[in-house]
Amino acid sequence: DDAIVVLENVFHCIEEKGMNPFDAAISGTREIGPAVLATTLSLVIVFLPVSFLSSVTGRMLFQFGVTATVAIMVSMIVSFSLTPMMCSKLLKPGLANPSGPASRRGFYQKVENTYLWMLAKSLRFRWVVLLLVIAVIAANVPLASLVKRDYIPLNVDESEFEVRLEARQGASLLAMRATLDAVETELRNTDGVATVLTTIGTRSFGDVNRAELFVRLQDSEERTFSFTRLFAGLWHGDLQAAFRGNFSQREKMAEIRKRLGTISDLQISVRNLTSLRQGAPVDIDFAITGPNIDQLLDFSNKLRERASELPGIVDVYSTLRIDNPEMLARIDRKRAAAMGVDVREIADTLRVAVGGDDRVSRYRDRTIDDAYDVELRLVGIDRDDIESISQLHVRTTGRDAMQPTASVSNASAPVLTRIDNLVSFEYSLAASRIDRLNRQRMVSVRANIDGDYALGDRIAAMHQAAAEIGIPPGFGTQVLGGGRELERTLEDFGWTFALSFVFMYIVLAAQFEHLVHPLTILLSLPLAVPFGLLCLVWGGETLNLYSALGVLVLFGVVKKAAILQVDHTNALRSSGLERHQAIMQANRDRLRPILMTTLSFVAGLLPLLIATGPGAEERRSIAVLAVGGQMLSLLLTLLAIPVLYTFFDDIGRLAHRVIDVPNAATRSARSQEMSSPATALEESSS
Repeated sequence: DDAIVVLENVFHCIEEKGMNPFDAAISGTREIGPAVLATTLSLVIVFLPVSFLSSVTGRMLFQFGVTATVAIMVSMIVSFSLTPMMCSKLLKPGLANPSGPASRRGFYQKVENTYLWMLAKSLRFRWVVLLLVIAVIAANVPLASLVKRDYIPLNVDESEFEVRLEARQGASLLAMRATLDAVETELRNTDGVATVLTTIGTRSFGDVNRAELFVRLQDSEERTFSFTRLFAGLWHGDLQAAFRGNFSQREKMAEIRKRLGTISDLQISVRNLTSLRQGAPVDIDFAITGPNIDQLLDFSNKLRERASELPGIVDVYSTLRIDNPEMLARIDRKRAAAMGVDVREIADTLRVAVGGDDRVSRYRDRTIDDAYDVELRLVGIDRDDIESISQLHVRTTGRDAMQPTASVSNASAPVLTRIDNLVSFEYSLAASRIDRLNRQRMVSVRANIDGDYALGDRIAAMHQAAAEIGIPPGFGTQVLGGGRELERTLEDFGWTFALSFVFMYIVLAAQFEHLVHPLTILLSLPLAVPFGLLCLVWGGETLNLYSALGVLVLFGVVKKAAILQVDHTNALRSSGLERHQAIMQANRDRLRPILMTTLSFVAGLLPLLIATGPGAEERRSIAVLAVGGQMLSLLLTLLAIPVLYTFFDDIGRLAHRVIDVPNAATRSARSQEMSSPATALEESSS
């Protein structure tokens, strides 16, 4: 863009001022240099703070901020060195024409004349334009609430996703194998599924009741519209080839979720393999904290049932479930005390028999001169049977205990008793896990998002559902995972935008040596944002990490046009032109470079806008916001900036007048004080 602006201004000097290419390169670069410098520094101020965001987003965008900053600085250096040199060598002299510049004829002349007519009308009815500007800026508020919000796009089609399954606690490996065979059969019978990879027990403890299935679909080029398929169909005479049999990954995920939902006693979660994972393998991780586990269980179950009824929320489950089978050993402490059995003896016996001890002794093999640990534990068939465990014995000093047999009886032999004389066993269910957050017990209600819903509005729906149920006193809710990063990202970008405005004002005020005109330039930014948000709504996109970068890109392009307008207007007024005439002439001169930079900007982002293939949805939101915002706001910006310039110029004049009047009164009073002694001396002498 910098090179385009310099090239156009050099060409302007050759064509309209009759300069030779060498002199035009020097004069044109000197004339446009301050504007290019201002745009470069203000762009650096926009992109560089992104590198210093404190969240995970900041670490991910560090390279982007540094790369953009370096590229912008190099672009300025090239536009001040290589571009003028090539202009002096490649542009032809003698382009001046007495009948007018040749480049401003034809279609461009009609565009220019139409714009100048609209600009003259806007300056004449500038209060109407001001009201329109206020209305557009105010539209930021409702449009911001209308746009859906995501951390990263959820509708990305990368031809692969994962299916997570969880059976009841205690399910055996054989039972899980049979269940997975049925699941794999359903998946392989689904049209479009190419590959299924199954793993069991992949989490931290390797629980066999959990499994993950990696599902690979046909390549997106074979099942979605693309220009490659369109051209191939046209080549073979089949115009409908690019539209026949198409389906998206989200549609196939919904179909598989419905198919697997018919399998009983199985918790299913179907989720896209996003490029950036945060926290649990779900889209929504809604945490509830509190002191009482029973109340947590009751509240989480109510919230889970309520969330299942909300549209767009699927695969809902709670991390706290009372489904883990266990066997409770209840010790009769009075009887144990009467028989002289220590409770610790009973506990150690059960621990070693059921849980095992990996080192009860050491065995030394003298044949190879090596030692081994001796492990002690009941075999699997015995430790799963209460009758076998009941036959274990513990030492006692009481008389009711069983005496050793005669063959092994001696005075020092321990007296034993069966463990079921002291312990009663019963089956029960308990929680398989108890999580904590900030030293409080926590339960998470987790879910995925389906359909055209976004992360932001579904989290808001979860908050509303929790409030309607009624959060118990002493309990709280918190969003984790991607939702938490979404909140952090929006907050960080909000501070980034605010600081960018402040720093841009400082740089522009120093560059223009004026306190008011930088406000004219900065007002072009909120004028463009509503159109960008509107394009997100029309395009079905969300406000996410990538579209937030699109806002920064939009800021840079819109601000560049405003700087070119204001800088040239100030230069013409400094040369002696009246304000209205300077505004008309400056905007006529800068219309062409603004249109050139805009068209080059749109052409550069057009591949992102129309791209297809894996991951294209992530990058498309940048182009939708930046291109749509720039194209729709271009005419309003070209008309509003000159009008705002007149208002702020009037405010500046009024401020100078208010400041100068007291200064003039002060100077008059001081002069009277200085002349009063001389007057008194003349009166006394007379």
